Amino acid sequence: MKVAVLLSGGVDSSVALRLLKDEGHDVTAFYLKIWLQDEFSFLGDCPWEEDLEFARAVCEQANVPLEILPLQTEYWENVVNYTITEIKEGRTPNPDVFCNRLIKFGEFYKKINKSFEKVASGHYARVEKLNERYLLKTSPDPVKDQTYFLAYLTQEQLSRALFPIGKFSKKQIRELAKDYNLPNMERKDSQGICFLGRISFNEFIKQHLGELPGDIVELETGKIKSKHRGYYFYTIGQRSGLGLGGGPWYVVKKDVMNNIIYVSREDYHNRARKEFYVSKFNWISEKPESTENLKVKIRHGAKYYNCKLELNAHTGKVILDHQDQGIAPGQFAVFYRDDLCLGGSVIVE
Repeated sequence: MKVAVLLSGGVDSSVALRLLKDEGHDVTAFYLKIWLQDEFSFLGDCPWEEDLEFARAVCEQANVPLEILPLQTEYWENVVNYTITEIKEGRTPNPDVFCNRLIKFGEFYKKINKSFEKVASGHYARVEKLNERYLLKTSPDPVKDQTYFLAYLTQEQLSRALFPIGKFSKKQIRELAKDYNLPNMERKDSQGICFLGRISFNEFIKQHLGELPGDIVELETGKIKSKHRGYYFYTIGQRSGLGLGGGPWYVVKKDVMNNIIYVSREDYHNRARKEFYVSKFNWISEKPESTENLKVKIRHGAKYYNCKLELNAHTGKVILDHQDQGIAPGQFAVFYRDDLCLGGSVIVE
């Protein structure tokens, strides 16, 4: 097949490219230029240049053409604006979910030549076809599995998606990178949000929203414990970066209107809950007939909860088998049955 490979300069997408070439596919690599240089001019040198250098080196070694595709405007309108809006509203955004649906498997699809039959990426996930429907399944590596970030893809998008490394563990991918002697085989995994790369999230927030000093208040006593730089730098359940002695302290509540962060040493665990409400569903294949005995992730990682989902017309109530202390509006709740990712929803309260 003729395959367009999304190449980031990291190890995962580079191994994906080499696997596809070994299988005999006609491969072209694409590096998505999504940063806004003016927006990050405060950093000095371009922090993405190293990514592009590695992408070029990988393609040169494999004798694969590399195209650089500018998507700055589309990225700003679809992903960055959403992120800033959610932060200002005091919610917890997940830009990677929208990056996958709207950019990597959205705008990118529209831009490339229709002669490309498939679009491949270095995600840890699997796609299977069953009775004319496309299913999204988990990777055997529970820590690296990335179906959480892919839960808003559509049938049309999945029909063209390839995840060549989805059946491997991270350890196996590292070994393959060494077998291929990739230029980036020793490169560490990138962390954080898709469009920020090595830029800290707080740096990004400060650049776009500035600082808004306010009080850190102990929930039980109403006593002001310290000052903060702005409510949008903090998330429910956060315990690091508060600068308070005698802890551990946890963020348990945010008053967006009055710019107050409430913290507690004891009440955090009392505020753990088993129930929350969701909306804005995306069922990948079809709405499940039974919403009993599901599993749910409320953040990326290996942790699942067994759950029951009570569906109404446009919303749902999720009942977990165990309590969680960090449930926050804006997060995504993604549902599973065994190794099948059914789809996602947004936590509203």
